[in-house]
Amino acid sequence: MIVMASSLAHIFYPLRFNAEMDFWRVIVSTASFCARISKKIYDNCSALTRYYDRHQTLMALLKSIRMQRTRGWFVLLLLMFFAGSAWAMGSKQEKAVCGIKEPFVFWRWSSMAGEPDSSRVSGFSNVESISIATTDGRTLQGYRLNAMLSGRALTANGYLLVAQGNAMLADQVLGSFIEFSQSGFDVYIFDYRGYGRSQGKRRLKAIVNDYQEIIDHLDSQLYPTRLFYGMSFGGIVLLDALDGRVEDRRVVIDSTPSRLSDYGCPRVYDPVENLPKDSSNLYFVTGLKDSVVKPAMSRELVELAKKRGAFVMVDPEMAHPFMDRNVLIHNRRINTVKSFLLR
Repeated sequence: MIVMASSLAHIFYPLRFNAEMDFWRVIVSTASFCARISKKIYDNCSALTRYYDRHQTLMALLKSIRMQRTRGWFVLLLLMFFAGSAWAMGSKQEKAVCGIKEPFVFWRWSSMAGEPDSSRVSGFSNVESISIATTDGRTLQGYRLNAMLSGRALTANGYLLVAQGNAMLADQVLGSFIEFSQSGFDVYIFDYRGYGRSQGKRRLKAIVNDYQEIIDHLDSQLYPTRLFYGMSFGGIVLLDALDGRVEDRRVVIDSTPSRLSDYGCPRVYDPVENLPKDSSNLYFVTGLKDSVVKPAMSRELVELAKKRGAFVMVDPEMAHPFMDRNVLIHNRRINTVKSFLLR
C-alpha cells in the first residue's frame, strides 16, 4: 500500500520534497487524496497517517541531531578551507598549466605506477633511502645507490640522476642501474611529486621545478662528473630542468615526445624548445617497436638534435623503456646508455 500511495503522489500530487519532513507531509496529503477515492483505500491511507503520527517524535529528534551534526560539519569545512588556503599559498607552483585535464591525466598515470614497495630494493647492499625538501615545503622521497667497488664503498666519481617514465616508481627501476654504482657513481632516483612516497600534487610545472632543485642540490656536492638519463616523461623533465646547461654533463634522452603543446601545454615545456643549441653531449634513443611514444611523435626532436650534434640510435627491436619484449633487449638498451654515459 505504501508503494501504491507513493505512486499516486507522484502522478496526481507532484510536490517536491527535499528533506524528511516534506516526505512525511506528502504521505499525509496522499492519505487525504486516497480517502476521496474509495473506502478501501481510505482505510489503508489512514494507516499511513497513524504511521506519521507515531514518527513525529522521532523526526523531531532526528532533526535536532542533524542540526548539531551540521554545525560540526560547518566547523570542519571552515578548518579545511583555511588549511587548504595555507596549502595553496605555500605551493603556487602546483597550479595546472596544461588545462583542466592535467590533474586527471597525472592521476591516471600515477595510478598505473602502483604503490611503492621497499622489498623491491631490499636486496641491494648499497641502497639508501633518501629525501629532499623542496622550496614549497614538499618532501620528495627516493633512493641512492652508493658507489662501490667489489662490494666496498668508495668515493664516487660522479652522480647519475635518473628520471623515469610517467607510470613508474623509483623502486621499480632502481635495480637496472646497479652497474653504474659498481662503476663508481652514486645513482639517484626519486618518486615524482605526488607519486609513491613523495608528497605534493602531481603537476608538470611543480615536477620540473623539483628537478631543477634536485640538480642544484647534487651540483652543490661538487661531484666531478654529472650524468643524466631521462625516459619518456623523464626526458621532458630533464630537458626543461637542465635548461641548456649541458656543457659539462652527459645526457641520454630515451623515447621522449617532441612536443607537449599538442596536448594543451605551454610551448615552453616542449622538448624541442628546450633542446640545447650544442647537443653534442646528448644521446637520443628511439625504439621502432614503441607503442607508447611512437617514433613519429619523437621524430622532430630527434632530427633537430641530430642537426645540433647529438648522437642518435634508432633500434628496430626496442619498445618503450622497461616494456621491451624480453630481458635481452632491455639489457641491450641499458648497456647502450651505460656505454655513452661512461665513455
